[in-house]
Parts: sequence; structure tokens; C-alpha cells
Amino acid sequence: MPVVVYLLALAVFAQGTSEFMLAGLVPEIAAGLDVSVPAAGSLTSAYAVGMIVGAPATALLSRRWPPRVALLAFLTAFLAAHVVAATTDAYAVLAATRVVAALANAGFLAVALATAAALAGPRSTGRATSVLLGGVTVACVAGVPGGALLGQLWGWRAPFWAVAAACVPALLAIHRSVARHPAGEGSTATASARAELTVLRRPRLRLVLLLGALVNGATFGAFTYLEPVVTDVAGLGEGWVPPVLALFGLGAFSGVTIGGRLADRAGLRRRLAAVSAALLAGWMLLALLAHVPAVVVLGAGVQGALSFAAGSALIARSLAAAAGAPR
Repeated sequence: MPVVVYLLALAVFAQGTSEFMLAGLVPEIAAGLDVSVPAAGSLTSAYAVGMIVGAPATALLSRRWPPRVALLAFLTAFLAAHVVAATTDAYAVLAATRVVAALANAGFLAVALATAAALAGPRSTGRATSVLLGGVTVACVAGVPGGALLGQLWGWRAPFWAVAAACVPALLAIHRSVARHPAGEGSTATASARAELTVLRRPRLRLVLLLGALVNGATFGAFTYLEPVVTDVAGLGEGWVPPVLALFGLGAFSGVTIGGRLADRAGLRRRLAAVSAALLAGWMLLALLAHVPAVVVLGAGVQGALSFAAGSALIARSLAAAAGAPR
């Protein structure tokens, strides 16, 4: 496996950490910028909006660019957004950097997946893809709790600096190792975009995408405020925040594995319904018993597993429902 693929995964790790790390920084950001906790939590929503808008927009835009140019542009914009975020004292500027970072994240990931597969060759495409996406899982297990720990030790700006620094090796690797491929024809991009929009008219696909949005919205809506739940509601000390975030990440890792197995077996609909029902029951239990420390600690791991099991199974379901769409 080319070394550059692992360095691309490092960039994906940094982006995944950035996406989720506010779960351990909300109170610190609120205090540092003199805004309310809900306002600080809404920075996660700003990132989500950027990803929703950015995924289709940047995917279409990047079709017209050489992969090397696209990767460098998106990762440089992502890095710059974090440098600005780490130095600003204005909430509005910080919110804007979250949107910019999300747009760059969406574009980078789309191009990096194709580039990693091309660099690895047809016999190692699956492995290259798993290495790249493994950066997101590692971010949940290590990056997010690590960001929370940095925030407790050196303030909420430190994790933003750390994310920016993690992008530097990937930038150098892209500059040196990714070839200057010619850009694709614009007509191909247009045709592919039209074909994909046509596929989105399928009722089954739209239903699966809606369910995926609901599962992810519930998961990260709750995950964003996990730190104040741990400290203010459950009454645990700040030292508990990184371990609880790590438990969520470990649960997410196991959930991805479970979801993959669910998707590869018959009876996916029945199993997915069971996982979704358990996920709903878990959120209801946490809402009722969030003042009990053991429920919060154990619930973080369980809900992480159930959320990512349902999410990954829904991704597989959406790919099946979108059969025939351009890749």
C-alpha cells in the first residue's frame, strides 16, 4: 500500500476529529466566547450544513479539476479554516470557519477516495478505501477524546491548532506523490450529475436517505452535548469526559463492524428494524436517567454501537437502492 494513502487517511482522521470534537469543547467555547451553551453547540449544526451543501457541490466541482489540485485546494482551505478558528474571538467568524471546513472536508473526501483507489491499484481498492475511512473511526476513538483532553489542559483553541498541524504531512505527501492527472471533461460531470439526480427520484432510495438523516441527526444532536450531560447532569468530573467520549468511539467502531455484517446477510430489513428500535429505546432511557452516572457512561458506548450499526447498514441499503447510479 503506498505511503501516501496512509497520509491521506491522516488527513481524514484530522477532518473526522474536527467534525466531532466539539462534543468535548462546548462549555469551554461558550465560556471563552461569552455565548450560551446552545449557541456553542450549534457550531456542530454549522458543520453539518456545510457537509450537506458541500458534498454534492464540491463533488461536482472537483470533477473538473486534476485530483492533485483538488486535494491540495480542499486540504489547504480546511487547514486555513482551523487556523482562523484558533485565533478568532468572534463567534460569527468561528461559525463561518465551521462551514468552510465542512465544505472542504466534503470535497477532499470525495476526491481522496477515488485517488486512494487509483494509487493502490485495482487489486487493493477495497483495502485502500478501508484504510482511508478508518481515519474517521480512529477519530471517534482517539481524536475526539484527545481533543477534549487538550481543551481541558490548554483551552478550546488547542484542538483546532492540533487539527491544523495534522494536515501538514498529508499536504506534503499530496504535493510530492499524487500525479498531475488531466482534468475530466465538463460534459461528463454534467451527465453524471443529471443521472444521479434522476436516481434520487426513486421512492425507496429517498426513504432510506431520510432514515439515515434521522439516525445521524439524533446521534450527533445528542453527541454534541455529551460533555455537559456528563458534568452537569450526571455530576461527574471533567476528567470523565475523555473516557466517555472514547467509549462512544469504541462503540462506533464495533457498530460499523456489526452494521457491515448486517448488510451482508439476508433479512437486512428485519435486523435493521430491531437495531433502530433498540437505538430509540436507548435514547429514551438516557433522557430519563441522564442523572445516573452509570447509565450515562455505559449508554455512551451502547448508543455509539447502535447508532453506527444502523447508520452503516443504511448506507449499504442506500447503495443497493441506488443501483445503476454513476459512481
